[in-house]
Order: sequence, then structure tokens, then C-alpha cells
Amino acid sequence: MRNSLKSRFSPARWTAPLMLGIGLFVGFPSVSGHSDLATFLSGINRGGERWRMYMTRSPAGSLHQVEMVFNDPITTGAIADGAGIAMPGGGQVSLTAAEKQADPRTDEERVNRKDKKGRIVAVAPVTPPKDFTAGSILQRTSSLIEPLFDGEERMVFSKPSIKGKEIQIATAFYKKKAPKQDPGMSPMLASLVTNQGADVLATAYAPPEPDYARQSPFDSILRKDKTGGRFIPEISREDHAWAANPLPAWVFSEAEQKCLTAGIYFESRGESVKGQAAVAQVILNRVRNPAYPNTICAVVYQNKGWYNRCQFSFACDRIPDIVWSRSHWQTAKEVALAVTAGKIWLPEVGSATHYHATYVKPDWGPTMKRVSKIGKHIFYRTYGGGWS
Repeated sequence: MRNSLKSRFSPARWTAPLMLGIGLFVGFPSVSGHSDLATFLSGINRGGERWRMYMTRSPAGSLHQVEMVFNDPITTGAIADGAGIAMPGGGQVSLTAAEKQADPRTDEERVNRKDKKGRIVAVAPVTPPKDFTAGSILQRTSSLIEPLFDGEERMVFSKPSIKGKEIQIATAFYKKKAPKQDPGMSPMLASLVTNQGADVLATAYAPPEPDYARQSPFDSILRKDKTGGRFIPEISREDHAWAANPLPAWVFSEAEQKCLTAGIYFESRGESVKGQAAVAQVILNRVRNPAYPNTICAVVYQNKGWYNRCQFSFACDRIPDIVWSRSHWQTAKEVALAVTAGKIWLPEVGSATHYHATYVKPDWGPTMKRVSKIGKHIFYRTYGGGWS
């Protein structure tokens, strides 16, 4: 009997079940065991802080079912990104702090896109409204406002009579542009330019493009050049006919231009640019006039051997002709070329062949027609044929 009781309560018989129970207890932790594991993972294992946590329901649309909240935000901040607990049932527990703060990460870094499924978004083209056809915008808007007529009157378009006026009407619609400045023209002479084209022999001035500020595109195409590129002055009825003759070709040579520059410089360097151009025009008018020599140098220095009785006083005053101002010489040179090329033609001077200063009264003054006064010079045109 004793042997049977001893064998019934022998340690060997209950050791195996005891070890199995202990193993089951250790292998399947309780709720408190889960809490201890969470505490261990979060680093809260000191100072009796292990139980200061609780679970809350996650917001709608979250990937995890619950949130495990820690009261210590500093300790919680040590948790790595994406830390959490996978429950035995497959649920997800997120670890967070009691006082939630704004996440410094961007949406691309914060959202776990691999846990989201692909979404199909159907994109349909926008269809036009019913009864809509291309080009019907004006039709749809015009139907909103109906014109009101008194009585039986109706608005119609009358057939205009434009036969013979096509070019005149077309020129009214071209866009005018600001006048172009000639590339070879000095800015100080630009205001005196009366002819956009230049004599074809004046190689210093390139053929200009049509200036639509002064003429329409139709005029620039339809206009015929009857002069062959030579400059022909537009004279008035009072001017002499010889003034409309082109200048000889040799007046564009370097020697001839130097003589004209000298005449402008020594006769009118103290005058305005317009006054200098007027003197140059008088000299060139004498070249056109058959009664005078047909070269500039011969006209400027005509009768230079007669003391104070020559055509231009500087040529026979026996004073050395020295150029003291290079800037005034350069201005006279530019004026000489511009007037010779026909870029500048002063109608108020016209076919004048004489002038004198305002402070003198020559004997020939009353025998000629006074035409204008520019600066300190008075200009005259001869009577009759103008041969003298």
C-alpha cells in the first residue's frame, strides 16, 4: 500500500506535465506579457514607467486597428519609423505618443504606399454641350440677344461702290511705323532729311528699304523710278528749270567733296546745320546752272585772284585757309555729302544762286528776288532765265 502511494506521487510522474505547463505559460504570454514586450520594445523599462500606456481605436481609414499610446513623448520619439506590433490575429498596433505632434515628414515619406492597393481611375473626355457644333459660338451668343426694330425696318449690308478706289481703301489699313533713321546719316542731320532715297552715285548711302511711315506698301511697289536712281530736285513754279538737272557724276569725287566742305566750313561754320546746308545748296545750284562752271572746285574758287571780288569771300580775302576746328570740319563734310546726294533739299532756298550776310548790303541785292533768310544769311534767286 505504501509502495503504491509512493509510486503514485513520485516526482518522475508529474515532472513532465509541470514542465509542459511552464513551457505553455512561457510560450503564450498573457495580456500583461504583451504589455511587457511592448514596454521592452519602446525602451520604457526603468523607474516604474512600464504600465503608463494605453490603447485607443485608430482613426477611420488607418492601416492599423489600434494605437498604443505612450505618455512619455521623449521615449516614444526613440521608436524607429514604422515601428509597431503584429497581433496574433493579424492586426496591426501602432506605437504613438500621448501628445501627437505634427509629422515633419512629407506625405511621400509618411504614407506606406506598398500597403495600399492600386486604384483604377476612369478618365472620360469632356463632351461638348448638346447641339454644339464647331464655329457656333457666335450663333449661340447671338441667340441670347435679339435686336429690336421699330416697325418693319431691318439691318442689312449695302453693296459699296469701290471700283477704282481699291488701292486708296487698302492703304488706309496698313500699319504705320515710325520713320527709320538712315544708317549713313548723322543724327544731327536727320531732322533735315527731305528725301529717303539718295543719288545712286552716292555710294556712302546704301539703298534704303521702303519706309512705310511715309508711303504705303502699295505705293512702294507701284511707284516707277523714272530718274534711273539719280537725284532730281522737286522745284516750284518760281524756280528755274535748270535746277531740276542732276549733278555731274564727278561731284561725288573726293577732291570735289573737299572743295564743297571748304566752302561750307569757311563761309558758314558758325551757322546752324540748316544754314550750312543752304550754303551747300547754293554752291551746287551754280554747278547745275549753265552760266557757271560745272565743277564744285571751279565754282567755289571762281575769280579767286580778284581781291575781295570773287564769288565766295574766303577764297580771295588773302587770309590763310586753316582749319582750326576739326569737329566743325567734320560737320561740314557730312553736310556736303548729304546735300550732294539729295538727302537734303531746302524748298525755301530752291534755285537760289546768291546770298550775303545780314550785316552787308551789296549792290546786286536789289536786282534779284529775295527768297528766304536762314540764320545770318539772306538768299536770292535771279530773275528771268537765271543765267547770271
